[in-house]
Amino acid sequence: MTEKLLAARARSRLKTRQMNLLIALDEVRNIHQAAIETDMSQPAASKMLKDIEAIFGVPLFERLPRGVAPTIYGDAVIRHVRMSLSCLSQAQEAVATLQAGLSGQVNVGAIITPCPALIPQAIIRTKREAPRLCISFEVSTSNDLVARLKQGQLDFVLGRLMEQEDEPNLIYEDLSVETECVVARRDHPLMTRPDLRLEDVVDAGWILSGRGSILRNRFDMMFRRAGLEIPSNTVDTTSVLVVMNMLIHTDFLHIVPVDVAAFYMRSGEIARLPIDVPCTMENYGIIQRRDQLPAPGTHLLLKHIRDVAAEIF
Repeated sequence: MTEKLLAARARSRLKTRQMNLLIALDEVRNIHQAAIETDMSQPAASKMLKDIEAIFGVPLFERLPRGVAPTIYGDAVIRHVRMSLSCLSQAQEAVATLQAGLSGQVNVGAIITPCPALIPQAIIRTKREAPRLCISFEVSTSNDLVARLKQGQLDFVLGRLMEQEDEPNLIYEDLSVETECVVARRDHPLMTRPDLRLEDVVDAGWILSGRGSILRNRFDMMFRRAGLEIPSNTVDTTSVLVVMNMLIHTDFLHIVPVDVAAFYMRSGEIARLPIDVPCTMENYGIIQRRDQLPAPGTHLLLKHIRDVAAEIF
């Protein structure tokens, strides 16, 4: 059975209670615990699972000595069930929003680049028009955020799609380029050193984004292409407070987008290091799911993000 057919059956033949059981089984991997989570008896949960598997004609969960685990069919069905429940929740929210005025919840994820200017200005404008709209915003890597977007946990993402042609279920809208630079405390010994090159900072301490992030991969590649060892004295963090304090009180360096560097430099204690870094990053933009229509609140926030981006980029 193809995944397309599995998805069609998941949408057309499963009841909400059955969908909730599949989600619970995927999360707890135990029929007894899943029954408790969905407020039914264990025999009822076992029978319901058999009924669901009869609908699809394939086993969705493998029965193990100490629980259950989804089969490849189960993984496919659960993925579409999560999206269906997310769409249903958004539909209910949209109706309630139209009845009571613009309110509800918008869940947004972004890489750090748009955080100093674009995101705050867009949120401020949105809240002026819709003070009852609750906006949840978090920062992470593009890979992490896109994965959560696919699961229906986020309404949209400001980030990068590295292989857009391999993501047919996602829509990408370009916003801006990103240029990297290096910052350090303003009286850092390297600030007055002329003609700084990469070989001069190999042995320096570096504050970096976590391994697996696109910027971290580009950072490592930058040194490899120059025939140099990758710096080993590193601290991995995305915490602005940790970065600020370490930069001010140590000789650590930090590679960061120019817009974010400008934010750090407002303190007067951090400055841009006079070194050119051949660290090229792809453009970033708005990423949405193709099968998900934006709720009114999401649509409003997206409008202001586009407006602010047009003004500052």
